[in-house]
Amino acid sequence: MAETMGEGPQDGAAEVLDRPLPEGVRRRVVQIVADGFGGLTVTELPAQLRQYARFAPNRRAKFAGNAMAAALETDPLFRQRIGERLAEAQPELTGALESGTPPPAADPLDVAAAAYVIRPPGWVKLVTAAGEEAQRADAERAGEESRAELERLRAELDRAREHTRSETERLRTELDAAKREADALHRKLRSALSDVKRGEAALRKLRGEMEGVRAEGHAQVSAAESESRRLRTRLGETEAALEAARRAAREGRSVEDMRVRLLLDTVLDAAQGLRRELALPPVSVRPAETVDAVEPGRMTPKDIAARALSEDDPAILDQLLALPQAHLVVDGYNVTKTGYPQMPLEKQRLRLLGQLAQLAAQTGAEVTCVFDGAELAVPVLLAPPRGVRVLFSKPGVTADELIRQLVRAEPPGRPVIVASTDREVADGVARAGARPVASAVLLKRLS
Repeated sequence: MAETMGEGPQDGAAEVLDRPLPEGVRRRVVQIVADGFGGLTVTELPAQLRQYARFAPNRRAKFAGNAMAAALETDPLFRQRIGERLAEAQPELTGALESGTPPPAADPLDVAAAAYVIRPPGWVKLVTAAGEEAQRADAERAGEESRAELERLRAELDRAREHTRSETERLRTELDAAKREADALHRKLRSALSDVKRGEAALRKLRGEMEGVRAEGHAQVSAAESESRRLRTRLGETEAALEAARRAAREGRSVEDMRVRLLLDTVLDAAQGLRRELALPPVSVRPAETVDAVEPGRMTPKDIAARALSEDDPAILDQLLALPQAHLVVDGYNVTKTGYPQMPLEKQRLRLLGQLAQLAAQTGAEVTCVFDGAELAVPVLLAPPRGVRVLFSKPGVTADELIRQLVRAEPPGRPVIVASTDREVADGVARAGARPVASAVLLKRLS
């Protein structure tokens, strides 16, 4: 990262670093900012760093290193506050730098990083000297490692040569043994070939005997099949006679059954004709429904909207979810990227679903969380928590379209609340009769 100084009150503010900040110095600078970060209030932090206020110093250095370095370079007031924290933590080092006499026993990287933060006169020379010293140290370390590696490779080469010699002797010995074994196998093979010839002759004899047995078996099977066909014929004749006897027995009661059924059909046809002639309508209205009165529990999301509550007050969400048969539809990634965008998508989903499960258990409302399936490379292996329905949009369908389909699927009059900051989604579900709330309101309620 190439560094250019901003305006400041110190004498060294006019100096300019005309080369990239050495990597070792940059790491020390980021660590200084991460350590001093926790001593500042949220209002004292630049806007782009406030989301990392609760991070531990090591996590800050890992996830917000570039952002902290950029803020330190572009925000003189933030750099001055970090310098004050550094002076409190290392008063001897900062005092020596401000007096123009850096301690000779200190680490050059620490001296350069502190000079970069507080920027006394001559700080550019200190940073440049630290970079050159680090490069010399790296070069010396690389030379030592190369020499050690060369010695190691030479030793390995000697061992490999010795191993090759011993392996060659072993292979020669094994080759001689293999030749002797091959000669023995040749002799066994000739003996086996003679045994095979004798076995083939015995096999031909057995095949002849088997053909004779097979012919005799075919003759016996033909005789058995003829006897079976004769028995099946006699069985069919017997079954036909039995069915005739049963039919004769049934005909005796079928006449009486026919008379009773005919009388019953006549009575039913007469009753249906009388109903058609009188044209009696079905009973659809009860007497109690004709009395004009106000029924309890008829509050709607529109009534909640008319109450004296701010749109960003999480209490309005509690009142909406308290309506009978309320259904909360959540635009998943819209909520997670509003509340904790720095987390991976998998951890965003798990965190939101865990909080929604608690909300469903507290309110008893139906909760559906919708995620965009277009961002998935493979199917998600996810066990939805109790009380939360989890849906991913199909290929070619956005999460916004799936949310509008869910709202249109609900019957008119049911309270449906949609949590999303997307203005297009909010306007669409409002036209369909749902009540939109901002993602920030849901995040406040969950926290």
